[in-house]
Amino acid sequence: MILVVNAGSSSIKVALFRADLTEVMAGQVSGIGGPLAHIDLGTDDKDIAAPDHGAALNAILQSFAAQGITTDQLTAVAHRVVHGGTSLVQPCRITDDVIAGIEAATPLAPLHNPNNLAGIRAIAAVAPDMAQFASFGTAFHATNPDVATAYAIPDSDRAMGIRRYGFHGLSYAWIVTQFEDKLPDRLLAFHLGSGASLCAIHKGQSVATSMGYSPLDGLTMGTRSGAIDGMAVLRMADIHGAAEASRRLNKDSGLKGLGGANDMRLLLAADTPKAKFAVDHFCYWAARHAGSAIVAMGRVDAVAFTGGIGQNSAPIRDQIMSHLKFLGDVPVHVVKADEERQIALDAVTLGAV
Repeated sequence: MILVVNAGSSSIKVALFRADLTEVMAGQVSGIGGPLAHIDLGTDDKDIAAPDHGAALNAILQSFAAQGITTDQLTAVAHRVVHGGTSLVQPCRITDDVIAGIEAATPLAPLHNPNNLAGIRAIAAVAPDMAQFASFGTAFHATNPDVATAYAIPDSDRAMGIRRYGFHGLSYAWIVTQFEDKLPDRLLAFHLGSGASLCAIHKGQSVATSMGYSPLDGLTMGTRSGAIDGMAVLRMADIHGAAEASRRLNKDSGLKGLGGANDMRLLLAADTPKAKFAVDHFCYWAARHAGSAIVAMGRVDAVAFTGGIGQNSAPIRDQIMSHLKFLGDVPVHVVKADEERQIALDAVTLGAV
């Protein structure tokens, strides 16, 4: 069996798959580093002590053992790693060189890569001979041409890695697999959730995406602003300080900043001008960025929606598509997001079983 590990800042989500990608069990430990963490995994639903990610993973493995699943039954552990930088552009087996590459990309994802590394190291400490694999959130967009990834800034700044990377790559990779041999030649894919982005997929490869150097750019999101003029960011930093400006842009903006809530269901249910404006803004800018992605592909043959909002909110899909009605009768697909299964698939493809 393959254990998929998704380590966040204060949580670890896990899913256990058989070799045929049938899910056996899924759950998480939340509140890592706090006074009390909580495990919700199979029949386990209780508070635990988890001062760090290593302790949380130990608790997960102990919970599996108590439910009859031991490390001896695991053939591999596969990890989600947010950022692979410019060198880690495909799923791979984890080696010392890969760990060094993840560390090198840490300045590009300082809030995420250290936690992903903590999960990798925790497994290595408990089961040093266990095969470990990594799938990168940025890797799917490595096929973007240079003209799509380069910022028009001085050479010295570009040399520091300041460029567009794109994110949600595992979600887009999963969408591609779900079409099998019926994949449209030019597919416009929307990943709409608390984080939101879109991707222009030509012949199964990403040629453009809305997120850039960080996940802040692009579409209006749950609490992130989406695209904003760099001078406006500098003005906010002058007023609030850089750290507070970053917090506001990432935590207090987007739907929350416009409508007072980051839950699209609440906004759709609210009968207020403020809530309606937030919804309209979300859909308008999704369609605006879609136009850019379609230019990158040359045309569009189909549209796919995934993510919590994309999958579950027909009114949002309809409103976005109403902005794109000039495209004519374009087929619209809804694909259930399953990044964990995509990570397991990557590991299987690399010989994990």
